[in-house]
Amino acid sequence: MTTMTTMTRVTTATALMSAEARRLSSTRLWLWGLLGALATGGLVFLLAMVGPENFDPPMPGLATAAGTQMLLGMAGLLAFVPALLGTTAVTAEYRHQTITFTYLFAPRRGTVLAAKLSVYALAGLAYGVIVAVVAGAGLVVAASVHGVSLGLPTSDVVGFLVRLVAMMTVYTLLGVAFGALLRNQVTALVVLGGYFYMGETLLLLIPGVNAVYPFLPGGASAGLTGFTYVAQAVSQSGISTPHLLSAPLGALVLLGYVAVAAVLAFGTSLRRDVT
Repeated sequence: MTTMTTMTRVTTATALMSAEARRLSSTRLWLWGLLGALATGGLVFLLAMVGPENFDPPMPGLATAAGTQMLLGMAGLLAFVPALLGTTAVTAEYRHQTITFTYLFAPRRGTVLAAKLSVYALAGLAYGVIVAVVAGAGLVVAASVHGVSLGLPTSDVVGFLVRLVAMMTVYTLLGVAFGALLRNQVTALVVLGGYFYMGETLLLLIPGVNAVYPFLPGGASAGLTGFTYVAQAVSQSGISTPHLLSAPLGALVLLGYVAVAAVLAFGTSLRRDVT
């Protein structure tokens, strides 16, 4: 009996993951995700072609380590995009009430959420890979056009891009968990978008309060990628800013946010009505 029950649960989980993948591919969400990834990587290419030394104010050029890292880090500033896509994927089901049919097929709601997290982990990974490939290729092309070498060794650039992929994946999962927790699409997008767009930056501007910044998603992301541009810009205004976490600790903090949001979503989804 136990073996049969386990096989049934595995079959159900597999079917739910397959259904979630078909749902993603049958809507325009995957297209928006593709365009978002291309635009994020393309932004790095565009900025590299312009040349950081031509910015106002001028910044270190592509041939310097600081300039190369700054340009790569620009992609990280748009990490909230996959988070919004993950949130949209979940809240759209509640908005259009298709979640009702999903729960009729699979009454174990925790399994449904687990299937969504699994599928969108792969989707977030694909999103991050596209961003990394476009951004990395864009830097190489721009450096070739300007007749310079990148300011960072190839191994460092690849390492940064790998961490960027990891960050995009985690942010997608965070968006899925947050969407499952909040469920209302408009509210979830406004709260999540507003927080990532300006919430953390405002906190960073408040002396004393900004001590928590390294442990917030944006601060942990900056620690993971080593992109300190935002914190440095604030410190140049005379406001003391805290030291960022190391890359491993930043990754752990981000995963912690996903775990907490997922646990809360699991707990609330089991008790709340879907209407």
